[in-house]
Amino acid sequence: MSKPLKQIHLAAHFPGVNNTTVWSDPKAGSHIEFSSFAHFAQTAERAKFDFLFLAEGLRLREQDGKIYDLDVVGRPDTFTVLAALAAVTDRLGLTGTINSTFNEPYEVARQFASLDHLSGGRSAWNVVTSWDAFTGENFRRGGFLPQEERYSRAKEFLATANELLDSWHGDEIVADRATGVFLRDAKAGAFVHHGQHFDIHGRFNVPRSPQGRPVIFQAGDSEEGREFAASSADAIFSRYSTLESGQSFYADVKGRLAAYGRRPDQLLILPAATFVLGDTDAEAEELAHEVRRAQVSGATAIKHLEFVWNRDLSAYDPDGPLPDIDPLPGENTIAPGRAQVRMYRDPLATAREWRELAAAHHWSIRDLVIHTGNRQTFVGSPATVARDIDAFVQADASDGFILVPHITPGGLDDFADTVVPLLQERGVYRTEYEGTTLRDHLGLAHPDAGTPAGRAAS
Repeated sequence: MSKPLKQIHLAAHFPGVNNTTVWSDPKAGSHIEFSSFAHFAQTAERAKFDFLFLAEGLRLREQDGKIYDLDVVGRPDTFTVLAALAAVTDRLGLTGTINSTFNEPYEVARQFASLDHLSGGRSAWNVVTSWDAFTGENFRRGGFLPQEERYSRAKEFLATANELLDSWHGDEIVADRATGVFLRDAKAGAFVHHGQHFDIHGRFNVPRSPQGRPVIFQAGDSEEGREFAASSADAIFSRYSTLESGQSFYADVKGRLAAYGRRPDQLLILPAATFVLGDTDAEAEELAHEVRRAQVSGATAIKHLEFVWNRDLSAYDPDGPLPDIDPLPGENTIAPGRAQVRMYRDPLATAREWRELAAAHHWSIRDLVIHTGNRQTFVGSPATVARDIDAFVQADASDGFILVPHITPGGLDDFADTVVPLLQERGVYRTEYEGTTLRDHLGLAHPDAGTPAGRAAS
């Protein structure tokens, strides 16, 4: 007997200005005006996506002491944008990336409970940590935490936020006009938490929201990140876009759930995915090549190479060969706060590998950056893209995808109009929302107050 078809989960990431976005394209719009966010969200909802996702940037990134203007230059506050989007959408989930290193549980729990009320149960929290003193300079506490302490704080942060959210059970408000009784329990919202990172007590002032708690996302790929997701998250982002690597990650993370008393369906795995559509596969491939060239200008290629070389390479020709000098290893990086710096933990080995690739393929600096960093996940006609997405999910390489278009805000339009109907015809994607909350969309139970963090009551 063949196994039943898996239903595909789709979401949309509003990318902002970075190396994915082609901000110079005539079709591109503002990355900060509300009309852009509204268009993007409403397209995602029209396509019956599970949720919209906003990343977070707590500091403008710099390179060699100057603002890195090819990346995010001004990103509005996450909660402000999501609260506004709650008013112009009805079913779309609203996911915000909120930092657990430089925030406080009471404030974050209150904000998510408020968003969940305003949206009718559509809030989600991507729990992240910050690893560098560069970001910490923006905050009173400053400094940074070692990796093991970042995750220790994150786990306690999430557990504490859940304690606050669960301090209201949901049945306290009577509001009986005849008797004048408003609250059944005068102790509603009382909490006490004594721990390594937080020592707080008081009253939480937002009654229990429609979902009880926001859906929890996690984005770390380290050993600690995978364990945190297995113990506490409802969904984990994945950076694996090939079938074999996706299947390996999927099996590894799902295999960790049993140790925490959880089933495989209680954690969704959702890689980020880019795409380029054309009337034919050949047209899409040609367009994808043009998009890659637009995403990686000569200046961008040099900046990217500096992440690894940790040197000023502005004198080098991006259409020429790689530098013959070696990178400068060390903690003092030319690009503080950049995630890419952590990706290249051995810059000397990376440089050797890239030189070999460039020599074998006769690549310039720009060619190398394009081929190692900017490859679209899905390229082809709508039929090809629908087929490939379905195949990836049915092969247990993911449970769906978070789509990142290269044009903001209209980059989802063609996908919604052409690919989604084909997925619906295949019987692997919803034609209508069946529930009202994000937990409904994702097939997750609503947690009861007091249920351990990250585990929904069955």
